[in-house]
Parts: sequence; structure tokens; C-alpha cells
Amino acid sequence: MVEADIVDEVLRRNMEAFDAKTEWLSEHHHGKYVVYHDATFVDAFDTFDAAAREAIKRFGQGPYLIRQVGRSREFPMPASVAYCPFRASS
Repeated sequence: MVEADIVDEVLRRNMEAFDAKTEWLSEHHHGKYVVYHDATFVDAFDTFDAAAREAIKRFGQGPYLIRQVGRSREFPMPASVAYCPFRASS
């Protein structure tokens, strides 16, 4: 099993690499799902499923990053998910 802080660092580097290429990705792969591994662009895919299958085939359980180009990192979340009390008291 991979240490959590190592995974966090690898994912942070992959996200930084993705962010550094945002303009190029938008021009060439807008709407596609891209895979980053070791802070390197691997490939672009039409669906998340196709990207995940290829990432698993090539890199096992990861860590790697799959992101949709052009999609905001922010997304709406239902209140039932956003607010979930850890312990309710009567």
C-alpha cells in the first residue's frame, strides 16, 4: 500500500502539471478526459470510463489524475451531502 502523504504529493504534482497546460489542453482536448501520471500528460479520451480503463491498464491502482478538460473544479452539491452531521444528538 502507498503512503497517504506520498499519494498526496504525486496527485499535487499531477494537478500542477494539468494546470500548467490548461490553455493547450483547452485548444486540443476540450471536453475530453485526460490522464496525467508522474506529472506527465498521457492521453485524452472521450469518456471517463475509457480514461480510467487505460490508466488502470497502464499504471495499476495509481496514483494518477483523470480530469475533464474545461470542467470547473467546483460543482454543486446537494445539502444532504454537504451537511451530514457526524453524530446527531436528541
